Amino acid sequence: MNAAPPIIRNDLDQRIWDEELDDFVPRRIYDVHTHIYRWEFYKDPAKETSGFRPLLGETFANACWELANECDTILMPGREVHRLSFPFPFPHPCDFEGSNRFLASELRKDPQSAGLMLVHPGMTAQHVEQQVKEHGFLGLKPYRFYATSGDAVNCGITEFMPEHQIAVADRLGLIIMMHVSKRDAIADPDNISDMVRLSAKYPGARWILAHCARSYSFWAIEKAARQLRELPNVWFDTSSVCESDAVDALFQGVGADRVMYGSDDIPIGVLRGKYIAYGFAWAYLSESNHSLGLTHCDARMTFTRYEQLRAMRRAAMRMKMTRQQIEALFNGTAANLIAAARG
Repeated sequence: MNAAPPIIRNDLDQRIWDEELDDFVPRRIYDVHTHIYRWEFYKDPAKETSGFRPLLGETFANACWELANECDTILMPGREVHRLSFPFPFPHPCDFEGSNRFLASELRKDPQSAGLMLVHPGMTAQHVEQQVKEHGFLGLKPYRFYATSGDAVNCGITEFMPEHQIAVADRLGLIIMMHVSKRDAIADPDNISDMVRLSAKYPGARWILAHCARSYSFWAIEKAARQLRELPNVWFDTSSVCESDAVDALFQGVGADRVMYGSDDIPIGVLRGKYIAYGFAWAYLSESNHSLGLTHCDARMTFTRYEQLRAMRRAAMRMKMTRQQIEALFNGTAANLIAAARG
C-alpha cells in the first residue's frame, strides 16, 4: 500500500500556518493521541457498506508510520514529532491481536515513540500483562464500543475498562487513554465519581482523559474540574477540540501543566472540518455535511488540526502562557509522562 498522504496544503492553509501557527507551535512535539492501523483489522463482513469505509477503508486504509510522518511534515513543517500511538478501535468484530501486533512493528521505527495496547473487557489480566510485556507497550487503550452493557453511548467507565485491567496498569505503572462515555461526558456525576474512586484505588495507573476529557465546549470540564484537578495521576489531551473556550476552561480548571497536545490523527486531524459546539451538544462540521449559505466569505475549510491549534493558541494567549509553558504543552509534559511509564 502507498503511504503517500492524500492531503494538499492550499493557500488558505498556508495563510493560517504563516500568520497564526508557525510562531506558536514549538520545534519539538510529542503527540499523545495518534492511531496506527489497517482497514483489514476491521472484520465485519458488512464493513464495505459501513459508515467507516469512506475514510478508513479508502483514503486512509493503511495508517502506517510513514503516512503519519508525511502528514506531520506537510501540516507542521520543520517540526520533530514523536507519538503515543494506539490502534483504531474498530467495533466488534475487530482483530485485536493483529491491530496490536501491527502497532508494535511500526513503533520500532521510532524508539522515542510509544504505544498503547487496544483492549476489550474480555481480556484477562494475565493476557493483558503478557501482551504489554511482549510488545513493550506503555499502556492500554479501551473504548466505549466494547462496553459489556452493549450501550456505547451511556456506558460507565468500568463497563469497557474493567478493574482487573486497571489493576494491571496500577501494578505496572501503565498509561490508560480514556475516552469517557455518557451524554454529558466528564460532567456526568457517575464519570466524575468513577474517576475519583479509580484514581485513588489504583494510584499507579496514569490516566489521560482524551479530547479535553471529552469536553468539546467549556461546560463539561468546568463542572468536573474542581474534583479532577485534585487527582495526581490524571492528565488531559487536546485532540480534535476546536473551541478555544473548551481549551481555556481546561487550562483554568485543572492547570496547563496537566495538559498535552494530541492530533487525533489518523484521520481526524488531517480532515478538512471542525468540531463545533452549541447548547450542550457538539458535532463535526465538514465540507460535505452542511447546506450553509456562505457566499459572503471564503467558505473553504482548513484542517481539523489547524482549527485545534488555533483554539490552543487563543487559550494560551488568554492564559498569558510563557514560551516554556507552551513547549511543555507540546512536548515536555508528555515526554516526562512517557519517561515515567518506561521507568
